[in-house]
Amino acid sequence: MTTIPPAAPADVPRIVIDSNAVLDWLYFRDPRCTALAGAVTTGRVRWLASAAMRDEIEHVLARDSLYRRWPDGAASVRDGWQRWATMVDETPALAPLTLRCSDEDDQKFIDLALATRAVALLSADRAVLRLARRASAWGLAITTVAAWRLAPAGEPAATP
Repeated sequence: MTTIPPAAPADVPRIVIDSNAVLDWLYFRDPRCTALAGAVTTGRVRWLASAAMRDEIEHVLARDSLYRRWPDGAASVRDGWQRWATMVDETPALAPLTLRCSDEDDQKFIDLALATRAVALLSADRAVLRLARRASAWGLAITTVAAWRLAPAGEPAATP
């Protein structure tokens, strides 16, 4: 059973952010991530992550090609992760057979989003985004960071 630490009110919408979207926000400071940054840093949403997700980010940050071009980026990602990510227990594979990702490495994001009843999974990965219509049946919006909008309190996250 996944437990969510009580660091924020239970009614704060939960989101899961895949590695590419985390990098766009915290590493590259992509302006399309402004709404996400504002929602996470002000506590209007709660960013959930697992150890496997953190390991994946660390693996990407260790790539020399990134470090040479943006030497301060890794520190920015680590600081943002430490400050805003709520770490949760690893989740069992809960996705129904119809919600299996063709990229096995990305299944962890879908499983965590479903297990924690997240309102949104923000991704830049085509394999994940292809599951958006089917995920909506479980109350999960799978969308890009640029298309994501936080819905008013009490309503699920919506996309335009």
